[in-house]
Amino acid sequence: MEDQFCKIPLAPVRSQGGKRVYFACPMFAAMEKEYGLKLTHILEKHGYEVFVPFRDGYEAAAFEGKTEEELVQMIFEKDVSEIQKADIVFFLLDGRAPDEGGCVELGMAFAAGKRCYGYKTDTRSVEMGLDLNPMITGCLIHIFRDFDGDKAIADLEEYLNTHSL
Repeated sequence: MEDQFCKIPLAPVRSQGGKRVYFACPMFAAMEKEYGLKLTHILEKHGYEVFVPFRDGYEAAAFEGKTEEELVQMIFEKDVSEIQKADIVFFLLDGRAPDEGGCVELGMAFAAGKRCYGYKTDTRSVEMGLDLNPMITGCLIHIFRDFDGDKAIADLEEYLNTHSL
């Protein structure tokens, strides 16, 4: 369905099959990276080919001598290319608010008809009587959510033992 202003289908057809995952996650603190890699290993153990931007792409902090414009271009082009190749976007929603870059990546993937999943263990928004923005949750097929990180990992493992993303 389209309206007269928006030319993007309001309910894109989800792509079927395929096991290429773009993992959108916060990547600026050691703890975020460690937890992201733990989830990545679970997905890979279940046969998914996972692209993790901080592991497989570019991190601005790792490049010296590049201008901000050069860094932006490198990172943006690489990540957009990987989103286009992916069948699935898996978005780690933890943080005070979901990562801004991850939100853009999710929007691109949803608009392209990719299968999108969320994963959340952070209680901050719940404690304030809020949850995720409907523009985020509306893109997601399923959110793996448990505020006990170990239980959330076990739930993801259990789901992957009986379902495909």
